[in-house]
This record gives sequence, structure tokens and C-alpha cells, in this order.
Amino acid sequence: MTALGVVFRPQLPPERLRGAVRAAEESGLEELWLWEDCFFESGIASMAAALAWTERLRVGIGILPLPLRNVAMTAMEAATLLRLFPDRVILGVGHGAQEWMGQAGVRAPSPLTLMREHLTALKALLRGERVTTSGSHVRLADVALDWPPPTPPGIYVGATRPRSLRLSGELADGTILDASHPAAAVREARALIDEGRAKAGRTDHHRMVVYLQATTGPDAAARLRTEFEYWGNESIPDLGAAGDAETVAAAVRKLVDAGADSVILVHTADEPDLEGYVRFVAEEVRPLVP
Repeated sequence: MTALGVVFRPQLPPERLRGAVRAAEESGLEELWLWEDCFFESGIASMAAALAWTERLRVGIGILPLPLRNVAMTAMEAATLLRLFPDRVILGVGHGAQEWMGQAGVRAPSPLTLMREHLTALKALLRGERVTTSGSHVRLADVALDWPPPTPPGIYVGATRPRSLRLSGELADGTILDASHPAAAVREARALIDEGRAKAGRTDHHRMVVYLQATTGPDAAARLRTEFEYWGNESIPDLGAAGDAETVAAAVRKLVDAGADSVILVHTADEPDLEGYVRFVAEEVRPLVP
């Protein structure tokens, strides 16, 4: 069964989060996702609040920018949430937007090397291992978590380019694709991920999370065009969905047919009724998606 969710975009102030979370919990939506975009809101702090306000909602971060974070701190924060809220945390990491990383003074000379080192150490720490490593970016001396999670979590990687997608297939447990990926691009990404999996000899299922820009309401098409222009995606064919529940569900089904395991709908930055949007996805779109 395809998982369906909604992003709470950090362009909205943090005090709007609780209303969106409560709407998701009450309407039966499976997943709510958060972005740690610079320099809006903390992904970990927002996730902790969303989990504490709910009983069954799964909450994902897609993504935590690796250059901003020491791997030991990422492991400590993740392990704490995983123990407090079992089976409801979805952890995603990625390169981060390079311009933002430069602003913060943490831009890595080799983002791929950083990702490989960080992922390798993070997974080991969350397995409860004691880690000593001296890499180009990640250095740990005899570090182990006192409270690792009882079960190591799957770790997702946000990726778009071929080498990052292959690395995700090799080392990660899932991949997050941003909203610039229509169905054809999802198929291409899956093929690149599978190349990385084959290199590593992996046979486990690699989950794919795909964001879908979607709008509804009388001005849906115009608002979607504005979003595409903002992100520079207006020339990408077959992207996004604007319209009623069936229109949005049809776009979701295309991504599922292309290989998506989870489709997470992205509202516009100027969404006039966020709680209503969450309920629309859960109550009207969800019944139309297998």
C-alpha cells in the first residue's frame, strides 16, 4: 500500500505546526514531513513537538543537511526520538543546498565524501557500535551511544544527481526525491539507485519517497504556476497537480507506477487553509490511491 503524506513547509512560522499536526492526526493521514531548510526552523525540534502532540502519526525529516551537523549529535538526537516514539520516526539526511551551506560556513569540498563518511558512522552508531574513524570530514574517537535505539532505523537520503543516487542505493535504506521529479525522472532515479544497490550486493527493499507539488481550490492552477516559476521548474513536463481530489490522486498514481513507495504532497508557500489542505489529502485523495 502506498503511503501518503503532506509536508509542513518551514516558510510557515513554527506556531502554525501544531494545527497541521492535529489535522493530520485527526484525519488519519499516515505521514507528515518536515524540511530543515536554512534558515527557517529546526527539523529535530519540530519533529519532537509533532511526535509529542500525536499518538499514531509518522513524522519524517526530509532532510537534515549533513554539513550543518556533527554525526555524534545527529545520532544522539535521532536515538532519543526513536526511543521516545518507536516506529514513528523517519530519518532523512542529505547534502543540503550548497549556497546555504556556504552561508553557514560549512560547505564541504566533497559533498559525496562527506555523505559517505557521515552515513557510515551514523548507521554504525545507531546500531549500538563503538566507532573510531578519522576521515576527511568525520572524525570520532571511541564514540558509542549509551542509549542506542532497540532496533536500528532505516536512514533515507535526499538525492537528485546520479552519483548521489547511486550512493543512496549503496548505503541508505531509502531515497527522497524532491518535487522536480515527474514519473519519468522517478524511473530514472530508481535505475541509478539499483546500480548502487547492485554494487553493494544489497537485496533488501529500498523505499522511495517522492514529493509532489499539489494544489486545490479555485485558484489552484495559478498558484501552482507561481510555485514552478519560483523553483525554476516551469519547463519540466508532467510535473505537479492542480485540481480536485481525482486530479491529484491521478498524479500520485503515476508516481507510484514509476516506483514511489510514499508520495508526500507539497502545499504552496501561500496555502490559504493548511489544515483544510491536510484534511483534503487524508479524506478525499487517500481513498483514491491504492
